[in-house]
Amino acid sequence: MRPFRGAWAQLRAGMNDAVSPFWLHGRRLRAEREAERIFEMSPALLAVAGFDGYLRRFNPAFEVFGYSREELLSRPWIEFAHPDDREGMVQAAASLERGADVVELNNRVICRDGSLRWVEWSTRVVPEEDLFYAAGRDVTESRRAAEEQTALRRVATLVAQETAPDAVFAAVAREVGEVLGVDATNLGRYDGDGTVVSVAQWGSYPSVPIGARFPLEGDNVSARVLRSGRPARMDSYEDAPGVIAATLRQLGIRFSIGVPISVEGRTWGVMTATSKDVPFPAETASRLQDFTELVATAISNAAAHNKVRVLADEQAALRRVATLVAQGPHPSAVFDAVTREVAELLEASAVSLARRDDDMLRVIATTGPAAHPRVGDRFPLGGTNVTSIVLQTGRTARVDDFVEATGQIGEVARQAGVRSAVAAPVVVDGRTWGVLAAIWTDRGPPPDDTEERMAGFAELLDTAIAKADSRDQLTASRARVLAAGDEARRRVVRDLHDGAQQRLVHTIVSLKLAQRALYEDRSNAEALLGEALGSAERATAEVRDLAHGILPSVLTRGGLRAGVNAFVSRMDLPVDIDVLSERLPGDMEASAYFIVAEAPTNVVKHARATRATVRAAANDGVLTLEVRDDGVGGANLEGHGLVGVADRVDALGGRLRIESSDGDGTVLAARLPLSTR
Repeated sequence: MRPFRGAWAQLRAGMNDAVSPFWLHGRRLRAEREAERIFEMSPALLAVAGFDGYLRRFNPAFEVFGYSREELLSRPWIEFAHPDDREGMVQAAASLERGADVVELNNRVICRDGSLRWVEWSTRVVPEEDLFYAAGRDVTESRRAAEEQTALRRVATLVAQETAPDAVFAAVAREVGEVLGVDATNLGRYDGDGTVVSVAQWGSYPSVPIGARFPLEGDNVSARVLRSGRPARMDSYEDAPGVIAATLRQLGIRFSIGVPISVEGRTWGVMTATSKDVPFPAETASRLQDFTELVATAISNAAAHNKVRVLADEQAALRRVATLVAQGPHPSAVFDAVTREVAELLEASAVSLARRDDDMLRVIATTGPAAHPRVGDRFPLGGTNVTSIVLQTGRTARVDDFVEATGQIGEVARQAGVRSAVAAPVVVDGRTWGVLAAIWTDRGPPPDDTEERMAGFAELLDTAIAKADSRDQLTASRARVLAAGDEARRRVVRDLHDGAQQRLVHTIVSLKLAQRALYEDRSNAEALLGEALGSAERATAEVRDLAHGILPSVLTRGGLRAGVNAFVSRMDLPVDIDVLSERLPGDMEASAYFIVAEAPTNVVKHARATRATVRAAANDGVLTLEVRDDGVGGANLEGHGLVGVADRVDALGGRLRIESSDGDGTVLAARLPLSTR
């Protein structure tokens, strides 16, 4: 067995020596096929390139860039890289040529659709073949997500810190530009006059300055976004009409994309990204929207703070005016204060207060340039303008277009370059006393709540004017009462002098003559005494009549009911009486008597009535007086008698109501407080 085994070993060794080259060749083929399979199936980016800058071969993973095989092999690889990254690629190739074994680098590859993909490369040189191998890992999504989240976090921090909107706008423009790798970004605000205003911009080339205003005519992404409220894009401005398109062509911009900035349900503005050479990938709009939401939040926060500030300013202004009104100054001081406060609060070009005088408006206070209405200017009413609307409706109104305004007021506004006007009625005692108006010549329409804010100041004017009228009426009433008292005293003096006093003087003279006749035993003494007696009796009667005219004795003895009965009994008019029999304080009875007596006297003189009714009742500390007739009505409320009644009622702290429609008779009703007497 042992010799056999030795022979078998020798034979096997000989056979191995004979097949070894074939066996090794097979293994090599299998390894190459395995390597080829790995090369083709690997998700990693694998490539072989020469130092001449061209690819020799690459695996299917390169399809992610969107180019054909011919395109990738026919162009230098560096042309597929983002321009900002090409210098780094040149330096990496130089390191390999100088003998570096492995070189790692990151760069952005420009895909065929214009998008960018970040790739981390690891390269190894093969000196004997004058080639190098490259293995790449696509880190676009992770890097993009990290960069965007970092950028969004920075912006969100600014918003949370309640940073001023302008600073947030600038930060967003920069962050978006850097994250997306675009040439330029811009934030625009839509204005109501059909324009878009640049509020922030960032870019690698000259762009539109902050504050530049462009009409939204023609075709551009800003106009498209405003019309649709959705993202829009354009890939060429070559034939696009409009000022914006012409400006972009001048700047060399070809591609642009815009996303709306929506605040409280309306399109506030637009964020745009522009590029000269590279189109935007499909997902760019959604990436922009994440930033526009932060912009919208910043605007909303600023608007909320602004509303609080505006409200505080408005309340402070109203408080200042209200304090002034409470101090009771001359109305002109209040008028000047209101126009000044409204102009400052609403940032109006001019504010005026005009009073209605029949068919004219007379300016009584104004704040603003001299070119606008001045105090004392008068304008006829009529036409289509903001003032006429207020006077016709009795409500606040606004006009934001004076092209079709008519009437002298509308014509003056148009010539003065008024772009917007808001007016509020000044209502006193239920009637439109005048109009408070604000105008703007240097900017578009004021905010929507302007009418409501002006109405608050108009109400304070109502109070100030009513108080001033009340003071004037009270002063006039007191003057009339004093004048009436003086006249009554003069009448008493005159009546005494011309009547009873003369009778008494005549009586004294007659008595002295009679006395002398008695001493001289003259026969005419008896006649003289008779004459003196008659004169004294007549004087007594005149004094009684005079006293009755001042205050009837029956009133003093029997109260209000007796006094009214005695008064109406002397009238040629049937009068129904329903007057309380209870006694009242003496001065109240006298005042009530004179109020009641004046009304029937006017009925007899003017009403042509066939019957009248007098009622007087006391309930809950209030004396109610009413005189009603069935006459022709139409009483003159400014007549001397009724004015005197009103003055007396006011002096007693009461209230007077007079109803006197033509053909419906007249009702005079007074309520007098008893508790204050």
